[in-house]
Amino acid sequence: MMVTDTPTVSFSKAEIERYSRHLIIPEFNIEGQRKLKAARVLVVGSGGLGSPLLQYLAAAGIGKIGIVDYDRVDDSNLQRQVLFGVESVGKLKAEEAAKRITSLNPHIEVQTYNAMLTSDNALDIIKDYDVVADGTDNFATRYLVNDACVLLGKVNVYASIFRFEGQVSVFNYTFPNGEKGPNYRDLFPTPPPPGLVPSCAEGGVIGVLPGIVGSMQALEVIKVVSGVGEPLAGRLFLFDALEFGTRVLKIRKDPANPLTGENPTQTELIDYVQFCGAPQVEQAHDEGIQVKTKTVSELKALADEGADIQVIDVREPYEYEIVNIGAELIPQGEIESHIDDIARDKPVIIHCRSGVRSAKVIRKLESDYGFDNLYNLTGGVLAYAREIDPDLPQY
Repeated sequence: MMVTDTPTVSFSKAEIERYSRHLIIPEFNIEGQRKLKAARVLVVGSGGLGSPLLQYLAAAGIGKIGIVDYDRVDDSNLQRQVLFGVESVGKLKAEEAAKRITSLNPHIEVQTYNAMLTSDNALDIIKDYDVVADGTDNFATRYLVNDACVLLGKVNVYASIFRFEGQVSVFNYTFPNGEKGPNYRDLFPTPPPPGLVPSCAEGGVIGVLPGIVGSMQALEVIKVVSGVGEPLAGRLFLFDALEFGTRVLKIRKDPANPLTGENPTQTELIDYVQFCGAPQVEQAHDEGIQVKTKTVSELKALADEGADIQVIDVREPYEYEIVNIGAELIPQGEIESHIDDIARDKPVIIHCRSGVRSAKVIRKLESDYGFDNLYNLTGGVLAYAREIDPDLPQY
């Protein structure tokens, strides 16, 4: 038996039985399920947020799901990216995610894009979808997704996570009265300075948080597609997992928004890496100051020959306990109270986890205290574990 709305949206007996708990909800019923099956949703990122998001969209019966992700599964992902198992490590995330959700629901279509979303390909990819769900963890891609959605007239369901906190909103939504809701640039007109807000890789995230927030994001996609309920358009939902507190803030349109303000100035995609500032690398310039570097191989050679050097680790004590290379521990926040403990008469190699925080420390010490003998360890502890001592854990 086939239940049909239009010649293009119909359900088999197996689908009706699968979605029966949706169909018996009076406010949702078979009409809501038809809309899900007819929908095309693009998920940008299949990591922490993408894992619950993709599984629930697939289980709900979204007709076509696109997955954009160029990354490969890493051991450190498995603490929160529940789409993947140990057998997926080293494999392309988009392909592994597609396998998982197709096994979850064989009645859907899945399209993968094993590429980084850029200004060159974003419009071509996004134009074929009705809704975009942004599960990325960097500002350049968030602004790119937002701008592409605005230019193409697509809804952008946004979420972000950090440590114990999460955010969810719906951008560029058209209300029933025809009015267009705010977009990401109304909430955040400009990105924060590079290095001010750490990524999850640098700052961490409690493993269960993306499951909670990603599920909320999936709910907002389903509401937008089905027309049931009131999406978080014009509102920002904030979740504090430590206190189990929630807040909902109202988002107002910014008259200076370059895309949708009173005098729009942007009609195409831009260079978002440049817009968000230089990449967070140890060789970045800051007010004309360039950070000198040493590689982990150079550090190892200096240590082996017994060179007179000082090595300082500027991570936090709990990070030092996870893994260390025997350096002197002076946390970043305490560095200025230990100025007299830092040598000026021999090379001083400063490191952190990946090279970002240590570069900031060096710039501070050079500009404010006149040091000229400081070197940043390129890649930090991660590089040392990869290239010098594979027995050390990477975190």
